[in-house]
Amino acid sequence: MSVLPGGLRVCVESVPQYGRGLAAVALTVAAGGDDDPAGRHGTAHLVEHLMFPRSGGGSADPTGEGYAALVAGAGGVCNAETHRDHTVFHTTVPAESLPEALAWEARRLLGFAPTEDVIRTETDVIGEEIRGAGDAGRSWESALGALYPGSRDSFGTAAELAGITAGEVEAFFRAHYTAPRMVLSVVGDVDPAGVMAVVREVFAGAGVIRVVGEAGAAEGIRAAGEPRAAEEARAAERIRAAREARSAEGIRAAGEALSAEGIRAAGEALSAEGIRAAGESRATEEIRAAGEPRTAKEIRTAPLPVARPGVAVGHPLPDPVADRPAYLAQAVLAQVLGRSRLPALARSARDGHRLTSATVTCGYHGQWLASAAPDLTLAVLGRAPGTEVDAAVGIWRSVLRAVAEGPLPEAEHRRAVNSLLVAWHRQADSLPTRAVALGRDALLLPGSAGPDALPAELRRTTPAEVAAAARALLEGPVTVTELGPQAGTVPTARAGTEPAPQKGTVG
Repeated sequence: MSVLPGGLRVCVESVPQYGRGLAAVALTVAAGGDDDPAGRHGTAHLVEHLMFPRSGGGSADPTGEGYAALVAGAGGVCNAETHRDHTVFHTTVPAESLPEALAWEARRLLGFAPTEDVIRTETDVIGEEIRGAGDAGRSWESALGALYPGSRDSFGTAAELAGITAGEVEAFFRAHYTAPRMVLSVVGDVDPAGVMAVVREVFAGAGVIRVVGEAGAAEGIRAAGEPRAAEEARAAERIRAAREARSAEGIRAAGEALSAEGIRAAGEALSAEGIRAAGESRATEEIRAAGEPRTAKEIRTAPLPVARPGVAVGHPLPDPVADRPAYLAQAVLAQVLGRSRLPALARSARDGHRLTSATVTCGYHGQWLASAAPDLTLAVLGRAPGTEVDAAVGIWRSVLRAVAEGPLPEAEHRRAVNSLLVAWHRQADSLPTRAVALGRDALLLPGSAGPDALPAELRRTTPAEVAAAARALLEGPVTVTELGPQAGTVPTARAGTEPAPQKGTVG
């Protein structure tokens, strides 16, 4: 990892065993849906699209070709993703074309100046993407906004983007696309020293870092002069926000389940291990004595109209920086629930209530370790005719209780961990995935040992930790969203519940 004078962090990794004549470039920017201005949900997503001009011309592209066309002409491919807290652009080209690809990357940053016509075209494209996201996207955003008011899904709202101007887009770009808020990662069949020489030439020598920094506000200029201080402040703010976002009721419920000694240990250690050690025996005792853990704060969100009846249940995830072992235990738990426990239950009947389907996702739209806190686990359960929302939620909680009373059988635990490891290994050979992971770790997960440390971390997760993860879901805040053909009215708040702010009114 190197830091250029303007504050841009650069990570270069030579992996010829994966690359075999290829190189991947990822530019990760600390700007996402959470940064969208009020009334302009989707601005970060729109800027991502506008970094791929569909026609050329001007200082950014004197050849008259768009960025994607230049990459394709070199035999490469490119794409991008906008998340809640970041946007990442990734390109894969033959290693011999890497210097040109880096120059194109620098040039589109330097020459960002979209026209109104291009903006209108891309807002239409985003509208189609929003519609294509379908039910899963709306369920995820509903739970996110309820658990963490102010957090936004990355897709955006077509109505809010309809009137956005070039000036608003450029203001967002100037404020957020500054050197200290970006990480450039290069992975593949490359020579690190040679790559750094090219990067210094095209990014610093061409004036990109200077221009991008000067185009921003005074805050951006100050951050460019103090990149390390700015990053530390941002990381600290993320952790504070994640902790504060947990509801007071959820904290009380967790605290009451702990002994006085456990509370002291949790306060002193601030670690998942301390919390687990303090609460494990008492929580298990309460489950066995009462048959059901203390009811947590339940937030009923507005019903969502979908083709088939169901219910979406959302739970907050631990901080992947401050509570990484607890976060990884939640990833394993999602595998256990989604791959074995719930599918088996959906094929059977219990007490006259049935589930027709069940999916469980951990992390932003199912991408775990792809965002910093706050984040969530989401269960979407299909309801058979005659199965009410409360009955489906009761089934979900009964499955969680069965795991919480664990520990899991060793074979079931091993299968869940292995499924995550297989997915990781399949992605590890992908150059763009590796480049993206390096950029995310540097930008969002300070202190991470990197993607190669993840398999060992997963293998250290124990059945007892997965049981503790299930208890955390039972005892913490939860959102419940009715899904169905007739859904569409905001439910009346009942005792122990409260309506949540809805899309378009959050933040």
